[in-house]
Amino acid sequence: MPHPILSEFDVIFAGGGTTACVVAGRLAAWDPSLSILILEGGQHTLDQAAHVQPYRFTSHQAPTSTTMTFNVGNPSPRLNGRAPIVPCAHCIGGGSSVNAMFYTRAPASDFDDWGTEGWESKNLIPLMKKLETYEVQPDRPTHGYSGPIKVSSGGYKLGASEEFIHVGTTYHKRQHAEDTNDLETCNTYSMRRYIDGTTGRRSDAAHHYVYNQAHNANLQIWVGKRVKRVIFQDKRAVGVEFTSDLVSCPDASHSSSIVKASKLVVISAGAFGSPAILERSGIGAETIMKRCNIEQLVDLPGVGENYRDHNGVFVPYFAADETVTMDPLWLGKESVVQENLAQWKIDGKSLIAQNGSDAKIKWRPDDDELKAMGSAFNHVGKKPLGYACVSFLLAITWLPAVLQYYPHIYYPLYPVSVGSLHIKLDENGQEGIDFDTGYLDDPTDIVPLNFGYKRMREILRRMPSYRGETTGPVDLNAPDLIYTAEDDEAIDRYHRSRMQTTWHSLGTCAMKPRADQGVIDSRLNVYGVTNLKVADMSIAPKNVGTNTYSTALLIGEKAAMIMADDLDIECRPCSELSWKSPRSRL
Repeated sequence: MPHPILSEFDVIFAGGGTTACVVAGRLAAWDPSLSILILEGGQHTLDQAAHVQPYRFTSHQAPTSTTMTFNVGNPSPRLNGRAPIVPCAHCIGGGSSVNAMFYTRAPASDFDDWGTEGWESKNLIPLMKKLETYEVQPDRPTHGYSGPIKVSSGGYKLGASEEFIHVGTTYHKRQHAEDTNDLETCNTYSMRRYIDGTTGRRSDAAHHYVYNQAHNANLQIWVGKRVKRVIFQDKRAVGVEFTSDLVSCPDASHSSSIVKASKLVVISAGAFGSPAILERSGIGAETIMKRCNIEQLVDLPGVGENYRDHNGVFVPYFAADETVTMDPLWLGKESVVQENLAQWKIDGKSLIAQNGSDAKIKWRPDDDELKAMGSAFNHVGKKPLGYACVSFLLAITWLPAVLQYYPHIYYPLYPVSVGSLHIKLDENGQEGIDFDTGYLDDPTDIVPLNFGYKRMREILRRMPSYRGETTGPVDLNAPDLIYTAEDDEAIDRYHRSRMQTTWHSLGTCAMKPRADQGVIDSRLNVYGVTNLKVADMSIAPKNVGTNTYSTALLIGEKAAMIMADDLDIECRPCSELSWKSPRSRL
């Protein structure tokens, strides 16, 4: 039965996440005559409170959320038999519309380590500056001051964070710095956010790259549309087949339609969606094609391989009753919500403009700490930021609301373990995923977690607001706790039972040589076909020492330059474009 062909565009984006918004927005601004279509399975986020009020980010993690897709991994003996759940965004703007808004950037050396021509840090730093307006400090050489994405300290500072930094700079003997995101600095405490310092709104890709171009009728966004596969003539991409998304549009017809692309198809569906679209299009490993009854177009065994993430652990501690946390807002105490909302509408301040985290450190272990971790970890200690633990003080309540808590999170930035994800068919012929996270498969990955627990526990129990396991805080100069072999085994079991994603999935359509399980070349072209590119976090060939929003934006800016060059479009300077951020408040 033939599928109806609805229309034709110059460029089609299969996916409307962070990177897609950046690329589509740039191309539309540079050439308003270019017809562009974004197909997104999720729904719009324009001016919706859940997406623009920073404190509401936790709502997207609720099991009933439709703005996230909850991908279930295969059970793993390294996780005490658990099947890990890894969410990914399912809305316009992708992760930028639902994430925790931490502003961190990978060190320059990470991009140099990719070993990809044109993607060296010297070529990317100008784009990092181009995309941001850094509201924290003037005249910083690696920061930008006229870009669409705002970076600030947020609209409220939690007092417990000052305690965390004080203990960190005294007991932990690391410094505090206003700028820990200069692409080199590590081992210092700080925190900045992707929050507009004037409006107090989330600074996301959707509002600042595409929604602000509503006047351009050639830039179209179709929501609730799930791309099934790319359509080819011979091996040239000429369009996509899509259907209504089951989650976003449960009552809609689920018959398939086709939309044509005259110039380019760009897959931008993230680390989960992009390899699945390729495999459904016949591009991938022969074994996957056979088991899913798909005619193979290109043998590309790297599709779906190289899955990477950061392995995080949240540990909650009791806090003093008088400690200011996000609990009243996150528990929905109406009087507190309305009081803070009224202030936020006036000046963009209050707890509404908070994400619950005011302090972090990119931690590089010193010689004594490396020695304490043991020989299994020493072999990677020389890499800049290698296996550093990032720690955030978050004021958040997970447990019964009788007492107050503040968890902290720590995770290795460069875990060794690698996973994979592929499509599969169940016994009824329904599509699912065969998802091996790889978490803790390499025995060295548990080492920094075990040590991170001990070190961060020492910091937290020296904070004045700490109420600990059974007692209050200890003196700054108190001796460290001593752990027995039985204690170490308990900590190891705890981590294997509680370790989770940090929502930083990447790598499954790696930008590497084809012979090295690569999927795309340095200009984002999928090997073996023409007129088809991939642009999102799935292209990262190696992990990055950062929360990945900054990297997704950067990939978008670089991809826009590449595609403009391919399409013979002039990349005009940012100053010539109208990058007006939304100013209204809800």
